[in-house]
Amino acid sequence: MDQTPHADPTDPADPADFDVDAFITSLEDFNRFYIRLPVLEQLPFTTLSVLDTLASRDTPMRLTELTGTEQLTQPAITQLVTRLERDELVERRPDPTDGRAVLVHITEAGRRVGRSRRADRARHLTPLLARLTPEQRAAITEALPVLSRLAELGRNTP
Repeated sequence: MDQTPHADPTDPADPADFDVDAFITSLEDFNRFYIRLPVLEQLPFTTLSVLDTLASRDTPMRLTELTGTEQLTQPAITQLVTRLERDELVERRPDPTDGRAVLVHITEAGRRVGRSRRADRARHLTPLLARLTPEQRAAITEALPVLSRLAELGRNTP
């Protein structure tokens, strides 16, 4: 007997009824707008993304972890971390639990870049958010945990 769950067209929470194309379009539109916001630090997006990733963690990361989160090849992430290290935005240190591996730590200079980027973007987004209705801002607030969960699922999917 087939135990596979089937889409229930009467269930509004059913993923089959979700307009994935509209969702992707909205995310892409917002992402294009958000990425194009001016930043105080004129660094490439990938560089800023790596710094954001490292700053958002409480612990340093291995290069292989960064490869996964940033969706870059091992050689590309190695080159990027080398440049960031040269610019004193990150440091590589031996992994105390595995002598073959290194951990990438963000430096205080790297954190400053991240903070200035976030502050600059907040200055640009805040007036736009103020133009939304209270209901629209509440809808965004309600959606944030779900968007975070989607990002988590994406990071943890092979």
